[in-house]
Amino acid sequence: MGDQVELRCRCGEVRARVTDASPRTVNRIVCYCDDCQAFAHQIGRADLLNSQGGSDIIQFAPASLTFLQGQHRIVGLRLTPKGLFRWYASCCNTPVGNTLAPAIPFVGIVAQGFDHETHRAEDAFGRPGGAILGKYAIGVPPAGSTGLNLPLLLRAIGKVLGWRLRGKAWPHPFFGKGKGEPVYPFTVLSREEREALRPLCGPHPAAEPAR
Repeated sequence: MGDQVELRCRCGEVRARVTDASPRTVNRIVCYCDDCQAFAHQIGRADLLNSQGGSDIIQFAPASLTFLQGQHRIVGLRLTPKGLFRWYASCCNTPVGNTLAPAIPFVGIVAQGFDHETHRAEDAFGRPGGAILGKYAIGVPPAGSTGLNLPLLLRAIGKVLGWRLRGKAWPHPFFGKGKGEPVYPFTVLSREEREALRPLCGPHPAAEPAR
């Protein structure tokens, strides 16, 4: 069994616990997609992106994450009507989980959410296994991030299937068990709002990100 690791938002009002935390039980990647970049800019947290626009994401089973306090501060955002649910703490705009519908059981959290005085993400989860969607990276794409990384893809698929088969899809921290509806409020960006974020994202951003 792995350790228990605390997740908390920047101001400390929202706190959660991740159980069975170890490099063996999670999938860690750096995603350079323009949607992850757009989300960070939309909530004013471009400081969580690396210098090339990447988001360091740790993916784990939904049942591993339990919120301990501050649930009333959790809200969600979808960049498009069918996009990821991107949950964050409204008190300080700290991301607390990216999810699809419960049928595809995973939760992805930006690694910086685990960096505090008692645990660091690297100590608990190891280093990223690779990077994806480097074509959207700012400047020169990181090595190995632009093509199909088959081992990384197979690992991600294997983790999700394993979590589902082993019953780790429930309880889900963001969806109710009955009809699988979100338990927290969320909004969907309009086309105009999404288009307004595009100049901040991708390989040649037209505007300097706010950090």
